Amino acid sequence: MDLDLAGAELRAVLNRLRRAQGQISGVIRMIEEGRDCEDVVTQLAAASRALDRAGFAIIATGLQKCLVDGEDGVKSAEDREELRARLEKLFLSLA
Repeated sequence: MDLDLAGAELRAVLNRLRRAQGQISGVIRMIEEGRDCEDVVTQLAAASRALDRAGFAIIATGLQKCLVDGEDGVKSAEDREELRARLEKLFLSLA
Protein backbone atom coordinates (compact mmCIF):
# COMPACT_ATOMS: atom_id res chain seq x y z
CA MET A 1 0.00 0.00 0.00
CA ASP A 2 1.55 3.29 -1.09
CA LEU A 3 1.54 6.32 1.20
CA ASP A 4 -0.56 8.81 -0.72
CA LEU A 5 -1.91 11.46 1.64
CA ALA A 6 -3.89 14.49 0.56
CA GLY A 7 -2.54 17.94 1.42
CA ALA A 8 -4.38 18.54 4.71
CA GLU A 9 -3.90 14.95 5.87
CA LEU A 10 -0.20 15.09 5.05
CA ARG A 11 0.27 18.38 6.89
CA ALA A 12 -1.47 17.01 10.00
CA VAL A 13 0.69 13.87 10.05
CA LEU A 14 3.88 15.86 9.47
CA ASN A 15 2.92 18.29 12.26
CA ARG A 16 2.44 15.38 14.67
CA LEU A 17 5.78 13.89 13.67
CA ARG A 18 7.55 17.24 14.07
CA ARG A 19 5.96 17.65 17.48
CA ALA A 20 7.20 14.19 18.47
CA GLN A 21 10.65 15.03 17.14
CA GLY A 22 10.77 18.15 19.30
CA GLN A 23 9.55 16.23 22.33
CA ILE A 24 12.17 13.53 21.85
CA SER A 25 14.87 16.21 21.57
CA GLY A 26 13.48 17.67 24.79
CA VAL A 27 13.69 14.29 26.51
CA ILE A 28 17.33 13.91 25.46
CA ARG A 29 18.14 17.38 26.82
CA MET A 30 16.28 16.65 30.05
CA ILE A 31 18.24 13.44 30.61
CA GLU A 32 21.54 15.18 29.81
CA GLU A 33 20.66 17.93 32.32
CA GLY A 34 19.73 15.39 35.00
CA ARG A 35 16.12 16.55 35.21
CA ASP A 36 13.51 14.92 37.40
CA CYS A 37 12.47 11.41 36.34
CA GLU A 38 8.76 12.27 36.47
CA ASP A 39 9.25 15.20 34.08
CA VAL A 40 11.26 13.03 31.67
CA VAL A 41 8.67 10.26 31.65
CA THR A 42 5.83 12.76 31.14
CA GLN A 43 7.58 14.25 28.12
CA LEU A 44 8.43 10.79 26.76
CA ALA A 45 4.77 9.74 27.07
CA ALA A 46 3.72 12.84 25.11
CA ALA A 47 6.16 11.96 22.33
CA SER A 48 4.85 8.39 22.26
CA ARG A 49 1.25 9.62 21.93
CA ALA A 50 2.23 11.94 19.09
CA LEU A 51 3.87 9.06 17.22
CA ASP A 52 0.86 6.80 17.82
CA ARG A 53 -1.53 9.45 16.51
CA ALA A 54 0.57 9.93 13.39
CA GLY A 55 0.56 6.18 12.80
CA PHE A 56 -3.19 5.92 13.30
CA ALA A 57 -3.77 8.83 10.92
CA ILE A 58 -1.73 7.08 8.24
CA ILE A 59 -3.64 3.82 8.77
CA ALA A 60 -7.00 5.61 8.73
CA THR A 61 -6.10 7.22 5.42
CA GLY A 62 -5.18 3.80 4.07
CA LEU A 63 -8.54 2.43 5.20
CA GLN A 64 -10.36 5.30 3.55
CA LYS A 65 -8.49 4.64 0.31
CA CYS A 66 -9.34 0.94 0.54
CA LEU A 67 -13.02 1.73 0.96
CA VAL A 68 -13.00 3.97 -2.10
CA ASP A 69 -11.13 1.36 -4.15
CA GLY A 70 -13.54 -1.31 -2.90
CA GLU A 71 -16.52 0.72 -4.07
CA ASP A 72 -15.01 0.91 -7.54
CA GLY A 73 -14.79 -2.90 -7.56
CA VAL A 74 -11.15 -2.93 -8.67
CA LYS A 75 -9.97 -5.37 -5.99
CA SER A 76 -10.53 -9.11 -6.02
CA ALA A 77 -11.66 -10.93 -2.88
CA GLU A 78 -8.15 -12.31 -2.46
CA ASP A 79 -6.61 -8.83 -2.76
CA ARG A 80 -9.10 -7.42 -0.23
CA GLU A 81 -8.31 -10.21 2.24
CA GLU A 82 -4.56 -9.65 1.89
CA LEU A 83 -5.04 -5.92 2.40
CA ARG A 84 -7.26 -6.54 5.44
CA ALA A 85 -4.57 -8.74 6.97
CA ARG A 86 -1.90 -6.13 6.32
CA LEU A 87 -4.01 -3.35 7.87
CA GLU A 88 -4.78 -5.54 10.88
CA LYS A 89 -1.05 -6.14 11.35
CA LEU A 90 -0.41 -2.38 11.16
CA PHE A 91 -3.08 -1.65 13.77
CA LEU A 92 -1.67 -4.28 16.08
CA SER A 93 1.83 -2.87 15.69
CA LEU A 94 0.57 0.39 17.19
CA ALA A 95 -1.50 -1.21 19.94
